[in-house]
Amino acid sequence: MSEPAPKPVTASTRLAAVWGSPIRHSASPAMHNTAFAALGLDWRYLACEVAPERLATALEGARVMGFCGVNLTVPHKRLALEMMDELDASARAWGAVNTVVFEAENAEGVWTPVGLLRNIQGPVRMRGYNTDADAIVRSLNEDLHIEPRGARVLLIGAGGAGRAAALRLADEGVATLWLQNRTESKAEELAAEIAERFPAVDVRTGLPDTDVEIILNATSSGLKPEDPLPIDLGAYPLSRADAVYDMIYRPAETPLLRQALESGCRTANGLGMLLYQGAAAFELWTHRPAPIDVMRAALVREVYGSGESR
Repeated sequence: MSEPAPKPVTASTRLAAVWGSPIRHSASPAMHNTAFAALGLDWRYLACEVAPERLATALEGARVMGFCGVNLTVPHKRLALEMMDELDASARAWGAVNTVVFEAENAEGVWTPVGLLRNIQGPVRMRGYNTDADAIVRSLNEDLHIEPRGARVLLIGAGGAGRAAALRLADEGVATLWLQNRTESKAEELAAEIAERFPAVDVRTGLPDTDVEIILNATSSGLKPEDPLPIDLGAYPLSRADAVYDMIYRPAETPLLRQALESGCRTANGLGMLLYQGAAAFELWTHRPAPIDVMRAALVREVYGSGESR
């Protein structure tokens, strides 16, 4: 059965977008535009290259132009924290913003997503959310059958996505969490925060001295063919992990995942995380249940090609 055709773009079409640098690899437009069409919504979703020094200007422009929402990816998730008018509890808890909802007051004076309002009068504010943290836990469970509680985890990367994942995994009750980051001071700062907020978790920096249930790559190393592996295999062989998860989903098989397969690990890329963080953003913007199966199928086609699967 053919997919519903999107409605023609008009002056009434609502807009959302994903911003990052780089952004050309993003599969989010395919996922969201297919979902909008499936529900008959007159919305469009764009992908825009936005340099970090221009993020504040871009957000202000989207506010003025009536955008309904924005997703943020590398390197904007931490930067956006200080740019929001309001932070949802999720953004405060996990220390990063990956979803922005533009809001205005409705006729009763209640702040409401602008995508639900026919007419926008008065100021528009930006509310920041984090939908990454819950998405990574759900994806680990579904894609690798890993329950974080009690697990030993090596997490590579302490940026916006890595920080959210680390804090969420600590909240889930991992037994031991190793944080490895190119800038060691960032890993140490995050480890200190986890030790204070989740004292039951044994948090360390650097590479493990034992086997682990999972290695999780939260860096962007692997997006480009020339990128080095995010981990020194001489210092810590992948064979010491039961599973390897790479938040990158394009390419579908990064060099890290290829090496992990050769080492006998179970593997998964970040498609599941992308799906569930996107579905949560969709529901925040539209107040409609996200068509998960439609969105998943669109991602599989976009990332793997027709007829392929993870």
